[in-house]
Order: sequence, then structure tokens, then C-alpha cells
Amino acid sequence: MTATTAERSTPTRRPRRTWVGVLIGVLLVALSGASLLIGASESVSLDAVAAGDEDALFLLAASRFPRTLALVLVGAALAIAGLIMQMLVRNKFVEPSTTGVTEFGSLGMLAALVFFPGMPIPLRMVLVSLFALLGTWVFLRIIRFVPVRSLVLVPLVGIMLGGVVGAVTTFFAYRLDLLQALGTWSQGSFATVMRGRYELLWLAGAMVIIAWIAADRFSVIGLGEEFATNLGLNYRHVVAIGMVLIAVITSAVLVTAGMLPFLGLVVPNIVSLIIGDNVRRAIPWVAGLGAVFVLGCDIVARVVRFPYEIPLSVVVGVIGAALFLWLLLRKGSRVH
Repeated sequence: MTATTAERSTPTRRPRRTWVGVLIGVLLVALSGASLLIGASESVSLDAVAAGDEDALFLLAASRFPRTLALVLVGAALAIAGLIMQMLVRNKFVEPSTTGVTEFGSLGMLAALVFFPGMPIPLRMVLVSLFALLGTWVFLRIIRFVPVRSLVLVPLVGIMLGGVVGAVTTFFAYRLDLLQALGTWSQGSFATVMRGRYELLWLAGAMVIIAWIAADRFSVIGLGEEFATNLGLNYRHVVAIGMVLIAVITSAVLVTAGMLPFLGLVVPNIVSLIIGDNVRRAIPWVAGLGAVFVLGCDIVARVVRFPYEIPLSVVVGVIGAALFLWLLLRKGSRVH
């Protein structure tokens, strides 16, 4: 009876999933093309590129293409980081920016500015990764003592932790006259991304591939430590892998482009509403939708005050917060 029901329901679900997947792919291609053509310089156009204009081709290769590729990598990687975090914590409303991980990364950035001001960017990313890893570990340890695993209480604890760490970071940055320098690094903007300044994001892309390889394990630990252990899975080992993936993605994005709040929260939840919670099946959808979301927000940030740009973090924060509220208040939700 169960098999018959599944067979009847599968054909009705697959067409919808297929069309949504096609829509995500079409939007990704369309928004990528628009991102290549939108900018303060009007020398880049389809006619100029087709005619082989040297200035247009140089600007396209040195700035527009790296920026678009960086946006895709950041959107996909941060969305996957949010998905992994939700599996580790077993809570749909967490991601690096709501668990203190991003704030710990900013503290690592401040430590690099204070103690190692001339540190190369790759080594700075390693230091930020260590702080982000520490932040992930601290959050996971704290929520073990949360008496009620409420959907809202867990991210509230993370926001409080991030607020404390962020306040400490701001205090020392102010006392050391580094507040402006830290703000420049942490502000989410792709205006300065160009060839030679985005390559660290390939590490974040590599983390997405590793997450896809370990997807089945993340699905199992999302069912709880006892269940995963009974299936013979090394729970702590998989959690450690997830923590490293989150830390590397967060640090690579923070060092390259800054903070982008709510992205890793809303994208996995929207995908979950469409196809469910199977991590392996969801990863391509989450990565694609995350890239589409960031590309769309970046285009809005560039055209609202053209030829000036609004920081991408502002647009992502506003739209992400609105989607977060919709997820909390939508009809039929059960948040308690």
C-alpha cells in the first residue's frame, strides 16, 4: 500500500521539481549574463564584445567576469554552509551569521590586523578559518546545554553569542583605531573584486564538492547522534568535517568579500519546501539557488543608485530578513 502511494505521488512531484530546476538554471545563466554587462563603464556591451573592442574585452576579463564568478561561488558556498550547519544543529533557522561563526571570523580578522598587519591574504584566511572553527565549536558546545530544542531558541542563542563576540571585536577595534579597517574588510561588497583578488573562493567551491561527497553522512547525523551511531556512523568525525567545511567557507567569503547575512538560512529552507531534506539531492538545488540569489541581489545593488553601488550586504540583509520572517510566519508553519 505504501509503495503504491509512493508510485502515485512521485510522478506528480517530479515534473514540478524538474521545472523548478530548469528555472534555476535559466535564471543562473540570465543573471550571469546581465552581471557581465551591468556596470559604471558603458564600454562593455554585446556590440563592443562582438566587435572585439580591446577596452571592452580587457574590462570583461579583468573585472566583470571575475566578479560574476565570485558571486556564483559565494552564493553557492554560503548556501551550502548554511545547509550543513542546519544538519549539524538539527535546526532549520541557523547559519554562520546567526550562530556567531561570522563574528568569530571577524575577531580573527582583527587579530590579523593587530598582530600580523603584513600577513599575506592566504595566511590571513587560515587564521580567520581557525577563529571560525573555534566559533562553530563554541556554539555546538553551548547548545548542548539548551534545555529546550526550540526552532527559535537555538538561533537566538547563536545571535546572542555573535552579539557578545561582535561587541568585543568592535570595542578592541575602536580602542586600537582599527574600526575603519575592520569595517572595510567585513562589509559585504564585490566592488573591488577583480582578477587576482577572488581566487581564494575556489577553496569555498572545493568545500561544496566535499559536502556533496559526504552528503549522505550529513543526512544521517541530521537525524540525531543516537540514530547515526546505531547505523555505525562515526558521529564526531562527521561533525568535525562539517565544522571544517563551514569554517573554510566562512573565512574565504569573509576575507574576499565580507559578510552576507541570512543567505545560508533562507536558501536551504526554500529548497527544503520544494524537494525535502535529502542532503545529496538538495545540494545542487541549494548551490544553484544560492548563486541566483546573490547574483540577483548584486544586480539590484548596482542599478538602484547607478552608477554608484549599494553594499551587497545591505540588499542581501533586507531581502533575506524578509524571507526569514516569511518562513517564520507562513501559513501552516509550526514554530514552537
